[in-house]
Amino acid sequence: MSPPGLQRPADGLRYGALGAPLAFAALPLYVQLPNHYAAELGVSLAGLGAVLLAVRGLDAVVDPWLGRVADRVMAGARARVLQLAGAAALLLALGLGAVFFPPAAASGALLAWCAVALLFTFFGYSSLGVLHQAWGARLGGGDRHQAWLAGWREGLALAGVLLASVLPAVAGLGTTVLACAAGLALALLGLSRAPFVPGAPRDEALPGQPAARPWHDARFRRLMGVYLLNGIAAAVPATLVLFYIRDHLQAPAQEPLFLAAYFAAAAGSVPVWLRGVARFGLVRCWLAGMVLAVASFAWAAQLAPGAVAAYALVCVACGLALGADLVVPSALLTSVIQRAGHARRHEGAYVGWWSCATKLNLALAAGLALPALQALGYRPGQTAGPTDALVVCYAVLPCLLKLAAAALLWHHRSLLEGPDR
Repeated sequence: MSPPGLQRPADGLRYGALGAPLAFAALPLYVQLPNHYAAELGVSLAGLGAVLLAVRGLDAVVDPWLGRVADRVMAGARARVLQLAGAAALLLALGLGAVFFPPAAASGALLAWCAVALLFTFFGYSSLGVLHQAWGARLGGGDRHQAWLAGWREGLALAGVLLASVLPAVAGLGTTVLACAAGLALALLGLSRAPFVPGAPRDEALPGQPAARPWHDARFRRLMGVYLLNGIAAAVPATLVLFYIRDHLQAPAQEPLFLAAYFAAAAGSVPVWLRGVARFGLVRCWLAGMVLAVASFAWAAQLAPGAVAAYALVCVACGLALGADLVVPSALLTSVIQRAGHARRHEGAYVGWWSCATKLNLALAAGLALPALQALGYRPGQTAGPTDALVVCYAVLPCLLKLAAAALLWHHRSLLEGPDR
């Protein structure tokens, strides 16, 4: 049962608004940071890949613990939850500034500075993200209702990404960091008036038992396998997209256009995917999104340098596919929680592992793809020679991973489909 009044757009806005500054912060951290440190600050791809793998991996393993903290905090008053969220938001804003503006004294140790600054930034980001998603999962409802909540959260996240895709090029990274801090403050104000479900029963189990509880659930294990494969397929091109645009397409001036087209298409597709969920169910809609993503990236693998218009169409098609990734997986996760009988008690534990998987995807993408490119002879700024290795890593490899994820999802469809569509 959904809390009274939760279907009102104002409540969806108040809950989902935090998605905008979180996504706004994520785009520079996951997309612009590799190019910023490698191409502009001159660090090696192999060294940067090792740092990102280590830091993102460490960040990932902390998330299950953060999930347990979220469960305990959300069992109390709203004010206590907001205090934790405020502290995490402050840490995120300060860390983001430190990552992109290393002091002159760090010029000889840029990778060390990057690693330490990222640890603080990711801790703030992860704490806030886990808390936000667990908040939404506790609001309950069936598949359609959770898809509606995800639509608000991820739709507003896309608005944040759209702004982050153009603001650094237009106003610079300094203005971008300040805008993120302001967005976090406004979003927390909205969250303070959003629907809230406190009061989980006390869990007398040993600390390790609640943390491991999600893995006793066969549905969660199957869903996590699909999510990991699909997530790596998305994380690899996200890490390499600026290299592909600048060195293969040779169209750096069009970066804002490409990113805006991608995220605008994703935002516009969210209502369509929500209607699709109501008619066809979560699993079938996710499968459709995967198939569309493969078709789009297969086209990107064949583009020649200078194919700006064609790549813009690829971005639109990939953005449409992204809408399914935004709406469906988190709704499936809540369905799994509810069917396991853990609603309003252990959402944080499930979300913590879910967030851990997301971070591992990003860590593996950076830690494996960047050193592999260097080993294959690719160098940032290389436009005169062939870029076959870059194209294979950016476009072909994600297609193979997406196909594997789709096959696994189809195999587990009967187990994952909930009774409420």
